[in-house]
Amino acid sequence: MLHVVLVTPEIPHNTGAAGRLCLATGARLHLVKPLGFSLDDRQVKRVGLDYWKDVDLQVWESWQEFTEGIDPNAGVYFLTTKTKKPHWDVEFKDGDYLVFGCETKGLPESLLAENPDQCLTIPMVENSTRSLNLATSVGIVLYEAVRQVRGK
Repeated sequence: MLHVVLVTPEIPHNTGAAGRLCLATGARLHLVKPLGFSLDDRQVKRVGLDYWKDVDLQVWESWQEFTEGIDPNAGVYFLTTKTKKPHWDVEFKDGDYLVFGCETKGLPESLLAENPDQCLTIPMVENSTRSLNLATSVGIVLYEAVRQVRGK
């Protein structure tokens, strides 16, 4: 199973869409608090449609709690615009974690600095846009990981 981790997501629509992507791929969705909305928010459920109840969801109180609860042998990859290493240059394996930051700030700089070799980006045309939508980013990277894991 692959894992998608959203650290302090702010927009319920993106979280609902990420949940639907996880359900479609058999991935587990992890949400690291604080959240910018309630999980009871109708927008989360609306985007997830009637599938939201079936999403394999785990909510963590903090980043520390999350890191204490994961498999220490799994790969943990941090998606950011602040690196040059494309996400497709990694050989993903079953059990890996794909970590995404909040919509307005991305992942904390300290986290990226502590894990430079695990930082990945989705390449974009230079000077085209600052970043992609969170749910779009999840879809791009998750499906590349699925392609690699299931293609073996």
